[in-house]
Amino acid sequence: MKTTLVIFGITGNLSRLKLLPALRNIIERNTAGELEVIGVSRQSLNIRQLLDESLGDTTLSPYFSAHTMDVAEKNEYAALKDMLPSSGPIVIYLAVPPSSATQIVDYLGESGINSPDVKILFEKPFGYDLISAQDFITRTAQHFDEEQIYRIDHYMAKEVALEIIKLRSDVYHDYHNWNNTTISRVEITALETIGVEGRANFYEQVGALRDVVQGHLMQLLSLVLMRLPDDFSLLQLPQLRYEALKQVQVVPDAMHRGQYKGYDTEVENPGSHTETFVHLELKSSDSKWKGVKLSLTTGKAFNKKQTVVRITMKDGALVEFDEDTLLRSADAVTDAYERVFTEAIESRHNIFTSSDEVLESWRILAPIQEQWQMADETPALYLPGSDIADIINV
Repeated sequence: MKTTLVIFGITGNLSRLKLLPALRNIIERNTAGELEVIGVSRQSLNIRQLLDESLGDTTLSPYFSAHTMDVAEKNEYAALKDMLPSSGPIVIYLAVPPSSATQIVDYLGESGINSPDVKILFEKPFGYDLISAQDFITRTAQHFDEEQIYRIDHYMAKEVALEIIKLRSDVYHDYHNWNNTTISRVEITALETIGVEGRANFYEQVGALRDVVQGHLMQLLSLVLMRLPDDFSLLQLPQLRYEALKQVQVVPDAMHRGQYKGYDTEVENPGSHTETFVHLELKSSDSKWKGVKLSLTTGKAFNKKQTVVRITMKDGALVEFDEDTLLRSADAVTDAYERVFTEAIESRHNIFTSSDEVLESWRILAPIQEQWQMADETPALYLPGSDIADIINV
């Protein structure tokens, strides 16, 4: 059966850099069945030109069509509905900011584009804080059931997460029952060498805490901390991650916040308070993890690109899940966004974030956001190309 994929924000950076290349792989490999893609844009859109600029060729143009509409005008959604099939699966991908996504969801629901055949995919961040996330989830639930909703954290589709899940799923492996009897520290780090590069408007609204920590790093942490039953099934993943996050709290005052020098000029906002680096210490009240030091670190414009989960054992041994190492050793690698599309089309929620997980991660970070808001201070500056050890003693 043919799936109709509707992409709001098809001309944006995310679509050009990630979504369109992933769709090319899916279509060429036929890994998700027959697809029809409708790109939604405010301006008149030349699909062949978009594909040529993004992919370097136009061979996929028969699979694509364009629909021009003002997404902020409710009365224009009737024409979109008329374009969609009366039956069969429809996947709507909102590659837009949260403020736009909320309004689009309302208009989709009010226009009747929310039948049981419709699935809706959200890009992070899911709100900007606990209150906005609660509002976003409540409004979405007025039009779509939780089973129709797919909140994307593409880190869950990357090699680090998949390797942790694979090893922890084996009841005969030591990793299945990780706990404080053998582990002393868990460090999760995601660093980039680049700055904001073309994402200035987006990044100035969110910063490192909302962009990476709230979703990506919290999700990886939950994979490490979750308690796995012996009859574990992948269907249980969202609930198990949620149960792990419920036990997590930040360690007061054990936090570093920074901004690379020149960022405020780059985003054309002198004196910007937006952080490009965050290091947090956390703890879990779960008896299996009491006393284990937990840390999350992310930053831009560092001297190396790295995504790694590092576990220090009590005997001094290190267990590392490093993205680059896993990619080099893999026989074949499926792109994270290719997995996102495929899993959603197949109605599998394993790698997607539940509403409960979203609210728990914001609950964990709420004290930090309140502290920053009250202090109203510019983050400490660091030089582009710095080593992480130049800022914190890790």
